Amino acid sequence: MGKNSAIEWTHHTFNPWWGCTKVSQACRLCYAEAWARRTGGRYWGPRAPRRFFGEHHWREPLVWDEEAFDIGHRSRVFCASMADVFEFRAELNAWRQKLWDLIESTPNLDWLLLTKRPQRIALYNRWDIWPTNVWLGTTVENQKTADERIPQLLENSASVRFLSCEPLIGPIDISRYLRAGVGWVIAGGESGGKSRPSHPRWMRDLRDQCIDANVPFLFKQWGNWAPVNAKVAMQSNQVHIFPDGEVVQRHNKKEAGRLLDGRTWDDVPVIEYDRPVSAVRITTPQQDIHTRI
Repeated sequence: MGKNSAIEWTHHTFNPWWGCTKVSQACRLCYAEAWARRTGGRYWGPRAPRRFFGEHHWREPLVWDEEAFDIGHRSRVFCASMADVFEFRAELNAWRQKLWDLIESTPNLDWLLLTKRPQRIALYNRWDIWPTNVWLGTTVENQKTADERIPQLLENSASVRFLSCEPLIGPIDISRYLRAGVGWVIAGGESGGKSRPSHPRWMRDLRDQCIDANVPFLFKQWGNWAPVNAKVAMQSNQVHIFPDGEVVQRHNKKEAGRLLDGRTWDDVPVIEYDRPVSAVRITTPQQDIHTRI
């Protein structure tokens, strides 16, 4: 996390705070909660505290912005990998305003705000139209969440409105939403010790829908289950056979890889911006790393 993230679809990650509450099946094996627990933190659930950070942490994107300006190339920032910016908690309101200030102060960074709560985006938006360097996304793991969340996402104006179909735990038809304004699709399987397998056809269908609609598609990972020849797979007891006979085998995430039909899919939207511009810097009072409101 932080600068030079290993996440395939971003350059950096920035977390205004840590912690969240699970809201759907995509949250069942939440990697962020597991990561926080490994560091000794207990920040998940409606009654759990959230972890907040001090000014050194909040200055990091200002440095990334200056670097992007110097090289003349924009950087993408995933916000927030360890939280949900649009979680409904009163003590987060002041921190959201601080985040909006930061976004305004970093015009050479594209901020990717991904949420499972798109119904609350408009509630916390301070602008009539989102700044051009904000990309809004929502997670959809199956058709039910797609039909619930995508229309709510599309009610909001942004340079890019995108979907994270990860973990993909069911088939999804998003063709009508691609025509309605979804501008990018990320797909991937689930990882973790109890991860659920994804059918390869679900990934291919999403890719093909994007190709038909001329929408960029990025395949992030298979997770811990990847397609395999049935004869090879039967030598292992760590296989899953779908009703149509398709076989996937359990691997570690690195071995499973991210090849879909023999190639990587790394398409990202290309947005025409003006040349890089100098940011107007903001100053805020010094805060302790665990400051709470």
